[in-house]
Amino acid sequence: MLDDNQDILDVVKEALLYERFEVTITSETENIIEAIQAYKADLVMLDYKMAGTRGDEICRRIKAHPQLNNIPVIICSAYLNKDDLLACGCDAIITKPFGLDELVDTVKGLVYCQ
Repeated sequence: MLDDNQDILDVVKEALLYERFEVTITSETENIIEAIQAYKADLVMLDYKMAGTRGDEICRRIKAHPQLNNIPVIICSAYLNKDDLLACGCDAIITKPFGLDELVDTVKGLVYCQ
């Protein structure tokens, strides 16, 4: 998960660890493509609005990358124009604030459907 809010990162990590997912979190947008490759991610969660590169731009880079384009991407955002967010190629959108059940259900739906 990539977000610039440490509290959100911590909550998401704990919720997904509880569900027995392996989780890596970061607030650094630099070298994110390399990090995704290094961790062999099965799913990527991105905040839409961050300091540095926005989540939609990172999603576009992931979906354009020949070795990563099959990885599901979730964008988390309080930004409400879902059509704009879906245009970047993300597989799901979770609107902030979100409940942990919604988060877990969305992650499970994307990871287990691959």
